[in-house]
Amino acid sequence: MTDSEQPARRRWRRVRAIAVVTAVAAAAVALLVRTPAPIGHWDDAAGHDRFRAAYDTAFAALPTPARTLDIRTDHGVVRVYRFTGARPAARPFVLLPGRASATPVWADNLPGLLELGDVYTVDLLGEPGMSIQERPITGDADHAAWLHQTLAALPEEAVHVVGLSIGGWTAVNLALHDPTHVATLTLIDPVHVFDDLPLGTIVRSLPAALPWLPKSWRDGFNSYTAGGAPVEDEPTAAMIEAGMRHYRLELPAPTRIGEDRLAGLRPPVLAIIAGRSVMHDPATAVATARRALPGAAVRCYPDASHAINGERPAEIAADIAEFTGAHP
Repeated sequence: MTDSEQPARRRWRRVRAIAVVTAVAAAAVALLVRTPAPIGHWDDAAGHDRFRAAYDTAFAALPTPARTLDIRTDHGVVRVYRFTGARPAARPFVLLPGRASATPVWADNLPGLLELGDVYTVDLLGEPGMSIQERPITGDADHAAWLHQTLAALPEEAVHVVGLSIGGWTAVNLALHDPTHVATLTLIDPVHVFDDLPLGTIVRSLPAALPWLPKSWRDGFNSYTAGGAPVEDEPTAAMIEAGMRHYRLELPAPTRIGEDRLAGLRPPVLAIIAGRSVMHDPATAVATARRALPGAAVRCYPDASHAINGERPAEIAADIAEFTGAHP
C-alpha cells in the first residue's frame, strides 16, 4: 500500500466503524417503535433488494469465503461463512457482529485474524443480513438456543467466539446458557454486559432509528458517535443504513447481565473496552469486568471509540493472538 493510500484506508475504516456505532444505538430506540409482527422482516421487496445490493458491494472487500453455510435452527436459517486461515490446524474463530450489521463489518479484522486460523462469520438471526428468522425470538434463552444450534452444526467441537458490541452480549448470553461449544470469549466493547446504555446515547439515537426522518438527522448522530468527525458514504455504511431503513427488527431488548451472572462464566474471557465509547461509561465497564471476572484479561484502549474494531484492527488481533495462545 502506498503512502497516499494509507490515509484513505484509515478514513474508510473509521466511516465503516462509525456506521456500526449508529446501528447499535439506533436499535435501542427501534425496539420501542417496532411493529407487532412476530418476526423480523423487510418493509417491501424493493427495500430488500436495495439492502442486498449494498450487502454484495460491501462483501466484495472481504476475502473469498471457502464455504457458505445456511444452518437451520429452531428459530430460522443462519448464514455462516468460513474463511480459510494460515493455520488450519488451530481452533477456529466465530465472529458475531453488532446489531443491525452483518459479516462485512469485519472487513478490517479478517486479515489479522486469518493469520491465527480459520474464521467463521455469522449474520445474526433477526437482524439485517442473509440469515432468515422464521419463528419469534422471545427472550435470552431463544437467543442462546439458535446460536448454540449454529455452533453445534460446525465440524469443530469448540471455537473461539468473538463478539462486537451486541455480538459481545450475544456471546456472553450463549456461554451463560450453554458453553458446550465455546472455548474462549473475546468481547469487543460489549453493550449490556459491563454497564448500561447511557440515556443520552439512547435519546440522541432517536433520529437514526426512524427511517422516515431526513438522512441529515442520522448523519448528525453519526458525527456525534465519532466525536464530531465528518461522515462520508462507503459500502459498509451504505449496507448498514439500508438495513436500518428497510428491516423491521422484532427482537426483545437484551437483558443487562449482572455481575453475579458474569462471575459464573466458565470459558476464559478477554474484554476489550474502548476508552471513548458512548455505549457505556468506559471506566465503569473496566471496573465491572475486573471485579466480576478476576481471571479475565481486560484491556482498555484509551483513545478508541465504540468504533474500535475498525480503528484498531491490528491491536485487537494481537491481543486475541496472545489470549487464545494461552487458551488454545
